Amino acid sequence: MAIDINKFKVAAGTKLDLGRRPTLVDPFYESEDDARDRLASQVQLTSELQDMLYASARWSLLVIFQAMDAAGKDGAIKHVMSGVNPMGCQVTSFKQPSSDELAHDFLWRAAVALPRRGYIGLFNRSFYEEVLVVRVHPDLLQHQGLPQPMQHGKAFWEQRYQSIKDFEAHLERNGTRVIKFYLHVSKAEQKKRFLERIDHPEKNWKFQLGDVAERAHWDEYREAYEQCLEATSTADAPWYVVPADDKKNARLIMSQVINRSLESLKLAYPVLSKSRRDDLQAARRDLER
Repeated sequence: MAIDINKFKVAAGTKLDLGRRPTLVDPFYESEDDARDRLASQVQLTSELQDMLYASARWSLLVIFQAMDAAGKDGAIKHVMSGVNPMGCQVTSFKQPSSDELAHDFLWRAAVALPRRGYIGLFNRSFYEEVLVVRVHPDLLQHQGLPQPMQHGKAFWEQRYQSIKDFEAHLERNGTRVIKFYLHVSKAEQKKRFLERIDHPEKNWKFQLGDVAERAHWDEYREAYEQCLEATSTADAPWYVVPADDKKNARLIMSQVINRSLESLKLAYPVLSKSRRDDLQAARRDLER
């Protein structure tokens, strides 16, 4: 069952209304077993492509996951990357910034965590928190040591959007392909997942009291996401709004986007020079003796 990933992409320069984007679509699988098999097939392709990415060491891939709480970011990373060689993959989770991170510009902590050439880097949240959480709670700017008091008006956030776009364009020019997922979960589904975290002891550790407090800002976050995604989705670093009420469906969509992105890099194993091939044959003769 083919997945048209373009229907989930936020086209550069277009307006975004998340209320018109579905959180649930018809499944791209016929049963739970079929969903598992389809994802396994996709993950196998990811593994093969990642092997060439690692061997050629010319490109890296940065995958950014953003979402409301309980949208399924952790599970997506776990399942979509389950078959990838861990030697060529790194996951960074961005929590509340440390004092050292606050002493630098807002992109610094992301820059030092970027994947090296040949690697796939996964950001569980990212520098986008600076135009999402910080926009909903602008008092956080007081701790960032900015050179002068800032007005939190439209111009300030547009400057941050521009900094992000410039940063991502720089990454593309230097061999890091960027793709970005917004896991689009409904408020009703979030409530259901929060209740499951409370009702099932093995999930209690996932629940934070602050999650309910943040839920009260649902509409503010929705608006912040809309403005952020439409301002920062570009041809080279697009956003994908992934319907996330069905986790299995969401994982199939994201896996396909990742594979299409890797395929677009035209990866291949390194071609050895004649002298290097001669060296290998000499080594073979030595081993056979």
